[in-house]
Amino acid sequence: MSNIINWFEIPVQDLTRATAFYEYCVNAQFRQEHVAGISMSVFHYQAPSIGGALVKSEMFQPSTSGSVVYLYTADIAASLAKVAEKGGTCCFGPEILPDDIGTIALIIDSEGNKVGLHQPA
Repeated sequence: MSNIINWFEIPVQDLTRATAFYEYCVNAQFRQEHVAGISMSVFHYQAPSIGGALVKSEMFQPSTSGSVVYLYTADIAASLAKVAEKGGTCCFGPEILPDDIGTIALIIDSEGNKVGLHQPA
């Protein structure tokens, strides 16, 4: 096992709105899938990278509590400006981390989820 994490899901209320939010704010690319009654916008990734998706299902509800997933951004300041333009908010940071880890921030997305952004050093 090379990674303990192999998949993540971010719950959404409106899949179209959430997909547009992440496309704009962090330049994400998606493919659409429908699996086991769950509509998904799957983040583009290439194996063996870790994959994940925005998911719309009665089983999942957006939340600001619980686990936090950090998404890559090449320019955290630009991403935070785009988050605000799309109705999201920054609730922490940006914070420069020690030891060349990079810069992080926490946002509340268009669906009400707390999600992290990480710009590597």
